[in-house]
Amino acid sequence: MPMDLYKVDDHYVLTADLPGADPGSIDVNVENGVLTLAAQRTSPSDEGVQWLANERQAGSFRRQITLGDSIDPGNIGAHYDNGVLTVTIPLAAHARPHKVSVEHRDRQREISTARKDTG
Repeated sequence: MPMDLYKVDDHYVLTADLPGADPGSIDVNVENGVLTLAAQRTSPSDEGVQWLANERQAGSFRRQITLGDSIDPGNIGAHYDNGVLTVTIPLAAHARPHKVSVEHRDRQREISTARKDTG
């Protein structure tokens, strides 16, 4: 099952090629930090068929990806469209980039106050 994985803003997007997969067989599962993708593609019955070429694989397909602690597994979403499974994997709130404010005091004011106290 060939796939792409990329990051956009605050989530990852995984796309996996599953052409001809039986939509009801597609399973996306997260357990113990591992994302598992599974699907099945059935071939037509061999009864009365004289194969001239049989190159498309049938059977079960499975792929596992280890997720880090920075993922929000409860909000992972998936959809299957035109033979492509797309899984959206959001970052956990604690792993998202955030701006840190820098506090500062007026240094000139501190110097003036210190001189008054010594004089």
